[in-house]
Amino acid sequence: GQLSDLARKTVEPMVLATHGPDAAAVRAGQQFLGQGAWDDTAILVRHQGLVAESLGEPDGVVIFDGSGFPKQGTHSVGVARQYCGAVGKVANCQHGVFAAYVSRKGYTFLDRRLYMPQPWFDEAHAPLCQRDGVPTDLTFQTEPQLALDMLDGLVERAEVPFSWVMADEHYGMIPSFLDGIESRQKWYFAEVSTSTKVWVGAPQVEAPSPGALGRPRKHPRLAPGEAKAQEVAQVAAGLPAEAWQRYTVKEGSKGPIEAIFAFVRVTRARRGRPGAPAWLVCRRSTDETGEVKLFLSNAPATCPPEDLVRVSGLRWPVETAIEEAKGELGMDHYETRTWRGWHHHMTQTFLAHHFLVRMRLKVKKKRLL
Repeated sequence: GQLSDLARKTVEPMVLATHGPDAAAVRAGQQFLGQGAWDDTAILVRHQGLVAESLGEPDGVVIFDGSGFPKQGTHSVGVARQYCGAVGKVANCQHGVFAAYVSRKGYTFLDRRLYMPQPWFDEAHAPLCQRDGVPTDLTFQTEPQLALDMLDGLVERAEVPFSWVMADEHYGMIPSFLDGIESRQKWYFAEVSTSTKVWVGAPQVEAPSPGALGRPRKHPRLAPGEAKAQEVAQVAAGLPAEAWQRYTVKEGSKGPIEAIFAFVRVTRARRGRPGAPAWLVCRRSTDETGEVKLFLSNAPATCPPEDLVRVSGLRWPVETAIEEAKGELGMDHYETRTWRGWHHHMTQTFLAHHFLVRMRLKVKKKRLL
């Protein structure tokens, strides 16, 4: 049904189109989606293995992004007034966090989490949580925390090969998210806010030692006389003209897409103290706006600039996958209100999307990246 050309891909029209006018079948389909006991976690694990077979490459990229689903009323699981990208403003909606995979062969979904706003954990929402089947042991997690949970599963199962994790500024502004990726031995490439602070190069530090009053310091500190950390926007603005070079990011439908890049080895600031080394990647558009976007990556100092350029252009696959899933597969057409129903529907959508990706590969469409 989700692969059909129906205008509305909710259970009833899909069942009517594929099975005929049978009210019992419609009810069965609704129950299968919303209350069915089938284990979509096990299906997702198998799905990820299939994604690895069709798209897997050692330097693959996992991308995390969120998407909103506008809803009426207050009874759908996790619904609240929150920012909804689908309408571009704060609205009544549900919000999902998604993990997508991209390689030179293509892109598709890997995993998903429903974001549960903090008010859903108060006493007033307890009856709704019970009715919607929210797990009783569920605790509040931010979107970056949900992303790290999905990353843990991908790392532990080791089904899908990847080296990079990419995210936008919403995630990149959270130091614990970036540190979490690094602690899992993956390279992050994340857009960061212009006010993010770094040191150019490696500042001198003093090792932990007893303090002046005899209390030991647990962390290294900046050595006396060292300059304070700078905002990344200041670093980019202070670069000489020769530091910037034009690169081809990818081949677009209308020719090569190019941007102007500068790469600076920096030391990240963590609570005012020097942290780990990183790349500051400055990307300036070639149009009249000259817009500059700033990224941090913990890729090693030996990482070729061409690799950083390539990864910088891989933000679009997750957005495109969500657009395709909503526009062609009814990702946002569900009417189920339950926790289980939301996750079941997303799992089925992933399977449908990957089916189309495999068909694209079978008819040998050109490589995407």
